[in-house]
Amino acid sequence: MRSLDQARAVCEQYHPGLLKALEEIPYAERERPGSKVIELFRAHGGVGLLIPVEYGGFGAAPLEAVRVQQALGSLSPSLAAAVCMHHFTAAMLYALAGQEGRLTPAQVELLHQIVPQQKLMASGWAEGRTQQNILSPTVTATPVGGGYRLSGSKRPCSLSRSMDLLTASIAVPGEGGTPELAVAVVPADAPGLTVRPFWGNELLAAAESDEVRLEDVFVPQELVVRTSAEDPHRLDDLQTAGFIWFVLLISAGYTGAAAALVDEVVTRGSGTHVERSALALRHEAALGLLEGAARAVQDGIEGEAAVAGVLVARYAVQNALTENAAQALELLGGMDFITGSHHARLAASVRPLAFHPPARPAAAEPLLRYFSGEPLDLA
Repeated sequence: MRSLDQARAVCEQYHPGLLKALEEIPYAERERPGSKVIELFRAHGGVGLLIPVEYGGFGAAPLEAVRVQQALGSLSPSLAAAVCMHHFTAAMLYALAGQEGRLTPAQVELLHQIVPQQKLMASGWAEGRTQQNILSPTVTATPVGGGYRLSGSKRPCSLSRSMDLLTASIAVPGEGGTPELAVAVVPADAPGLTVRPFWGNELLAAAESDEVRLEDVFVPQELVVRTSAEDPHRLDDLQTAGFIWFVLLISAGYTGAAAALVDEVVTRGSGTHVERSALALRHEAALGLLEGAARAVQDGIEGEAAVAGVLVARYAVQNALTENAAQALELLGGMDFITGSHHARLAASVRPLAFHPPARPAAAEPLLRYFSGEPLDLA
């Protein structure tokens, strides 16, 4: 299909040879625990996709990033899901780096190391929502000399076994002792940080979505991002930007998995012209809405309007992908199902989009209020 070819061409532009390297691994091996797909991503410069050029990255625009995610999702839904967490974390942190005074010198120095050393960042954030700083942390922070001691866990946590850094939302004492939300950057080899088995489904198993546990892990003060009296909206801005990127990129990865199925039906000539056309039209309509949301962000839409736009695209895509995956399997036929599990697993791999927050029921009433002219509050 033309749209999938276009996505793969963009991916090849940024990460030459990555798609070919993925295709050389049988699908079942690509998607199993311990797969090499994340290391292939790292080896082909995947870490720097959204990192600004001045920090050694590619500085890809939203539409390009969405297309790269589609291409990855078409070959490895696990990889697309996993690296989404790195990318949206990078988008948040480097957004702060572009604004003078918002990060400490130590934080800026660390961000300069990410691309040259191909460091992967896992997300210990609860996946965000607008009009909140960060969701109530699952990691507690106790002040000690020079920093904090962290305890708690994040599960599931994609990239848990390949990460170099973990970014975790924490609560720290603010003025007058009132808890204040902050973000800690934790090296993966920090004493007290361990990874334990958690993911039990064969789908998306290569995403390394296990439990990351922190037991009395020390983080120096200079690696904690906090608000301040002079900059009270620092984490509000951070979370909104991260939320928008997360919704776009996670939706794009699953769209790629569905695209691979539609492409197979069209290439084989399965079913009638009318059936194939209906399948392709539904896919292209969903893809057009998602890419339209990416273009809007690229053109400067922000805040509540951007959040609402990406959520509308996400839920419309979610509907279309599930229907298309089922229809594609039916058109590919019983013998395709009997002789191999590749396409059945691809079809099943689009379903987890519904499980990423915010779930549709949680967003339904806030979106209705927003459409009626009220503020968008997903709290």
